[in-house]
Amino acid sequence: MPSSRRVLRVALVDDYDVVLAGVARMFDQYPQHVVVTELDATTPVVDDVDIALYDSFAQPEADQDEIRALVDNPHARKVVVYTWNFDERLVTAALDKGASGYLSKTLTAAELVEALQAIHRGEQVISPPPPRNRLSVGLDWPGRSEGLSERESEILALITQGKSNAEIAQLVFLSINSIKTYIRSTYRKIGAKSRVEAVLWGIDHGFAPDHRRIDHWRSSA
Repeated sequence: MPSSRRVLRVALVDDYDVVLAGVARMFDQYPQHVVVTELDATTPVVDDVDIALYDSFAQPEADQDEIRALVDNPHARKVVVYTWNFDERLVTAALDKGASGYLSKTLTAAELVEALQAIHRGEQVISPPPPRNRLSVGLDWPGRSEGLSERESEILALITQGKSNAEIAQLVFLSINSIKTYIRSTYRKIGAKSRVEAVLWGIDHGFAPDHRRIDHWRSSA
């Protein structure tokens, strides 16, 4: 259980509202420790936050420039990556760009709050790499109710965004063969027989991004 009484202001950064809602719900039982600031994706960032929590679901990983954009924004005192991808190159890239933490989605709500409080105190926190196939804790994602796993959902979201298999493999640090395996299992679950059918299904089921939140962090720097 978190011990500090300092209430942290945390902004969640991801393009999918259902993903952000799932993260926000994790903090519901700790209102004395964390308050989530709802970022209006139609206006520039105005209010300062203690931590910008970058959720990597269907977004560029830490080797891209999104983390730097958050770090450069004066309204975010600390930037933390929240992900299940612990490739050493990504962890190093995040820290090199100025991130103060690299946290696993397998953390419980209490562990996540503890980690954020430690980061706010000035510590650099890097979660241990999660065991293979261990699921995220308490989160949500598009297609979960249709039986899609987190990784299947993310790959379908990237397909819906118009990414090629090669682009997806580069974005999520998986091999082309792994991407094809996830695509086959995803198509089977949603009844799609082609990429066009998968995209149309994705659009109809919330796999198109709701907002480009990172653009508003860039515009308010």
